Amino acid sequence: MTDHTVGALPEKAIETTAERPWPVRLLSAKISDYVARMSPVWVEGQIVQLNRRPGAGIAFLTLRDTDADMSLPVSMTAGVLAAAATPLAEGAHVVVHAKPVFWTKRGTLQLSADDVRAIGVGELLARIEHLKRVLAAEGLFDADRKVPLPFLPRVVGLVCGRESKAEHDVVVNARARWPQVEFVIREVAVQGVGAVPQVSAAIAELDADPRVEVIVVARGGGAVEDLLPFSNETLVRVAAACRTPLVSAIGHETDTPLLDLVADYRASTPTDAAKRIVPDVSEERARLVQARSRMRAALTHRFAREQAGLDALRSRPVLATPATLVDGREREVHRLRVAAGNALDRVLTGAAGQCGRLAAQVRALSPAATLERGYAVVQRANGAVVRDPAEVSPGDALRVRVARGELHATVSGR
Repeated sequence: MTDHTVGALPEKAIETTAERPWPVRLLSAKISDYVARMSPVWVEGQIVQLNRRPGAGIAFLTLRDTDADMSLPVSMTAGVLAAAATPLAEGAHVVVHAKPVFWTKRGTLQLSADDVRAIGVGELLARIEHLKRVLAAEGLFDADRKVPLPFLPRVVGLVCGRESKAEHDVVVNARARWPQVEFVIREVAVQGVGAVPQVSAAIAELDADPRVEVIVVARGGGAVEDLLPFSNETLVRVAAACRTPLVSAIGHETDTPLLDLVADYRASTPTDAAKRIVPDVSEERARLVQARSRMRAALTHRFAREQAGLDALRSRPVLATPATLVDGREREVHRLRVAAGNALDRVLTGAAGQCGRLAAQVRALSPAATLERGYAVVQRANGAVVRDPAEVSPGDALRVRVARGELHATVSGR
């Protein structure tokens, strides 16, 4: 491309066309100028590669995000690396103070650091404690979210390290208890930068498998730094969203990773997880034998008690001689009939005497009895009884009633 062509290049990227493009050197220069205007920044991540070049007096490392599969190259002088308060190695969590630099010849972006500091365990634990409070406020640790484990799962999903002792402890102990149990195993990184994405992906994959009835995440303990992935927010939220019952078997008694709190069941060790997810066939058989023996003993005792009750009833006189009860009732009925007849006689006799006395009183008080004693009843022609001589006048006709009939008379004077 000639200088004349270069002079005619567009000033802005939006002005470029297929006929008037920017050359690579111009685009690289513009990117470099833009990046150069960026301010230095503190960046946090995990060291996944660390190369020291003593002869050149420079060191290179790759800084990777702890939650996502993203990384950036970082360069620094050997003096900056040596000045770190804690010796740095791959896997360490650090913060670096660096300025972005764009290399125009290679077209690459990297960070040029002038300070690097390791994040201490105390600070990491403080961050975990803060995250714990946040997740607890969201209700991810609530007891009502816990799902009960199945009594006898046919298929168990296992997330563990590659050829790890935790895998051996879970599988061997579970099959010793219940030989028919099947395992779907996902061997992943259980520490380091790949732990969070790999364990999260394994949990999601097993949760989507309809055959898996319970999922176990197992690791055989380790240092606090090694267990940090199991307190990672991304991993914890994946476990909280799991619909399949989840067992956490990290095997660390001193500290409790957040995965233990969000899981449906926390096992102290992988062996404890194996004992929890499947029952012991020998113990279950022993319980069945014991239950059958207790049922047999209970039935035998009940039959014996009922038979004794029947024997006691059959031995009673009323059942030995059933007529005894009827004879006694017959005598009682006869006695009551006699007593009822006597009582009725007494009532009738008393009533008859009372009727005689009342009849005599009625006869004594009767007007006919008074007439029998010589009295008479004088009545006027209209039937009115004469009680006073002033009630009649001379010549009035009167009727006189006596005991044996009537007499007619006329008033001749008073």
